[in-house]
Amino acid sequence: RWQKVLYERQPFPDNYVDQRFLEELRKNVHARQYRYQAVVFQSGAVVQQLCSVCVFVLTWWYMDAGLLSPQGLFGAALVSSLLGYVLFDAVDGGAERWASGRTRWADLKSTLVFAAFTYGFSPVLKTLTESISTDTIYAMSALMLLGHLIFFDYGANAAIVSSTLSLNMAIFASVCLASRLPRSLHAFVMVTFAMQIFALWPVLQKKLKARTPRCYVAVTVLFALVALAALATVSSVGAVLFASLLLAISCLCPYCLIRLQLLKDNIHGPWDEAEIKEDLSRFLM
Repeated sequence: RWQKVLYERQPFPDNYVDQRFLEELRKNVHARQYRYQAVVFQSGAVVQQLCSVCVFVLTWWYMDAGLLSPQGLFGAALVSSLLGYVLFDAVDGGAERWASGRTRWADLKSTLVFAAFTYGFSPVLKTLTESISTDTIYAMSALMLLGHLIFFDYGANAAIVSSTLSLNMAIFASVCLASRLPRSLHAFVMVTFAMQIFALWPVLQKKLKARTPRCYVAVTVLFALVALAALATVSSVGAVLFASLLLAISCLCPYCLIRLQLLKDNIHGPWDEAEIKEDLSRFLM
């Protein structure tokens, strides 16, 4: 009788197998089963980040066109930051702050230091790219914002994810766009707003997503509606296209993932590479 061993001489060719060979066949051993509602919920991170980029670009456009004053934007950003700061502690009752040991006075000092340095260097930021053409600035900003979306941490454990690189690319884009605004005050407010929407806002998103999923969904829908309403004031066609993109990401793509998951057919069996599961450390002593 044929045995699946190589250390004994058998009257069979090396590539011979009998009918028992396929008894160990297994399919889709490590395949994950997704639920449509769960995938739609997880897609909210992509939707929110797209809306963040959209709101940032629209805010810059309003300031460049003179429709939004830097004082008004700074006041609105300050109020929203205070509300977000209170909400961040209210979600878990301050448990995360108590565990980290960080005080409110430390947060205030960090905020004041950042604001002071940004305001002090705003004239430099305003004149930093004077020798670069405006078309190049726009191309660089678009490329950096696209890189920000690609490398952003959406919750997936992948090698391409880099929160630091994503944030740096977004800030670089904000500096480039701020250099094309009329005054240094505009540049200061624009960079400050970029830090709020690209650095602080995602932290609050993750906190809401982990602690209060319903509130996270409501904030995502509200934020998307605000972004679409703001984009509609600039371009109705752009608003329709952006709404189609958000619906495709949040509804169509999860449906396609579920349907394609049913067609998955990975096979496993005795032809796979051998896995040594026994502890062999005793042989190394």
